[in-house]
Amino acid sequence: MVFQVIIKSITIGDAEQCLALTKRALQQGFSAESVLEKGLIAGMNRVAEKFRKQRVMVPEVLMASRAMHAGLSLIEPLLENTKKISSGKIVMGTVAGDLHDIGLSLVKMLVMATGIEVINLGVDVTPKKFAAVVRKEKPHILMMSALLTTTMTMMKEVIDELESSGIRKNLIIVVGGAPIDAGFAKRIGADYYFEDAFEVKAFLDENINKIISKKNRWT
Repeated sequence: MVFQVIIKSITIGDAEQCLALTKRALQQGFSAESVLEKGLIAGMNRVAEKFRKQRVMVPEVLMASRAMHAGLSLIEPLLENTKKISSGKIVMGTVAGDLHDIGLSLVKMLVMATGIEVINLGVDVTPKKFAAVVRKEKPHILMMSALLTTTMTMMKEVIDELESSGIRKNLIIVVGGAPIDAGFAKRIGADYYFEDAFEVKAFLDENINKIISKKNRWT
């Protein structure tokens, strides 16, 4: 069945094949929602399982994610013409002084597959820029990453900036990255810490509808 070969194309990281197979599935009359759920997301879930068992490494996960997004490029316009999976919004970025974005890119890829709007600020984002974008975009969640021990303290500065601007209480703040752990997240006042991108996706799959259902967050 076409869904099984889509899943295989993702697990081997073949973006060109995934794109062609997604197109074939749509031409065969399968709905965009079914191709997304039974093909693209199922493929990434297969990769996630292998990652947790340390059977694949981060570069292979990134290849799989890019393959999934090749297929997603055909699916997204169709979903927009019917209904959005979610009306959630997330702002994310790597903190000031840190130029690493592999983990951030992986999180973005997986989160976008759930239908949540993602505003990726990229790397080396200052506390004031984080705060300015949060004030403008009014997201449900702010995600910050740091890959260096020398930059992880910037996360606390971002939270302090949000608090001094009066916009911290409206946000769920998620932190992650190699030097980060749950204890550090708690000490700086973050709401959640996740070890990898798949934990982020699992959390959103379970909780995003409850998060976006809260009314009057910014009033």
